[in-house]
Amino acid sequence: MTTDQKNPASWRMPAETEPQARVWMAFPTGTSYLAENADRARTAWARVAHTIAEFEPVTMVVDPAETEQARSHLDEDKVEIVEAPLDDSWMRDIGPTFVVDESGQLGAVDWVFNGWGAQRWATWGKDERIGSFVAQRAGAEREVSRMVNEGGGIHVDGLGTVLVTETVQLDPWRNPGWTKADVEAELARTIGAAHVIWLPRGLYRDSLRLGTRGHVDLTVTIPSPGVLLVHVQEEPMHPDYAISREILDVVRDARDATGRPWEVIEVPAPRIVRDSFDWVDYSYINHLVVNGGVIGCGFDDPNDRQAKEILEAAYPGRDVVMVPAKDVFAGGGGIHCITQQEPATGGREVGK
Repeated sequence: MTTDQKNPASWRMPAETEPQARVWMAFPTGTSYLAENADRARTAWARVAHTIAEFEPVTMVVDPAETEQARSHLDEDKVEIVEAPLDDSWMRDIGPTFVVDESGQLGAVDWVFNGWGAQRWATWGKDERIGSFVAQRAGAEREVSRMVNEGGGIHVDGLGTVLVTETVQLDPWRNPGWTKADVEAELARTIGAAHVIWLPRGLYRDSLRLGTRGHVDLTVTIPSPGVLLVHVQEEPMHPDYAISREILDVVRDARDATGRPWEVIEVPAPRIVRDSFDWVDYSYINHLVVNGGVIGCGFDDPNDRQAKEILEAAYPGRDVVMVPAKDVFAGGGGIHCITQQEPATGGREVGK
């Protein structure tokens, strides 16, 4: 079912800490820009999927040409495989953003996807249909948006606050001519956002060739109402040293939808600052919250242990599991970027 007639207050995007029915992923294809490291990517995606499956169901969307590869990497007793044509494997961005209404009906916002702002290396003819495919499979009411947006470009507290970046939603290659007011109105209509916090930009590496031009999910997240975890680069030579402090200045002055100031918790970046290409954007912020757990990004770095402790304190009562993430970040994102949670209300029953 498709609708664009809902009252702006009807849909609400739940916080990522609310109960979930499952997590959706997309298996790396052999024809994307990840192809040169396809086997390492497949192994990394499978490791994440199997870790999530220890907490809740996982559904992996697989291009029909990759089904044999997927079955060789995935335990089908733990990970459900469904087939659909794919260009790439970043489910947070190509899939829908799940929402719920006052009655508990599951909805799925189907954003316009155009390859992260019509990037020259990207193809998206197949990926732009994944939002609709996943919505239908989940039994969700499809809410069509006219805005170019990706799930990695928004973070919510479930109570009306949403974090975005000026370089994503106002990107002229995404939404030419749109104003902040236009974006805010569409976020109110589709995800129930009552208050939008605009961050100036994302991390340095994310603005380069394989980047998104500034997704928020590498920089700031909301582990609980009134609390922010913020990525902080501590190496002065790294371009993100200045960027992270600019973001800190913004969030320290910001308020949530209720008008209260945020408790800001700094999360130091890994000590690894470069790879063979450039400065890295390795980030512990890019974790996934699941039922009873948190799937964190590990980098075989001295700061991994500190990050795990920060996450354990921020998400009390949840088991924090750090999963190797370098091979995910090599493709331009992290564990949060390759996953999309489906709320536990509405749609299919858990495990169906």
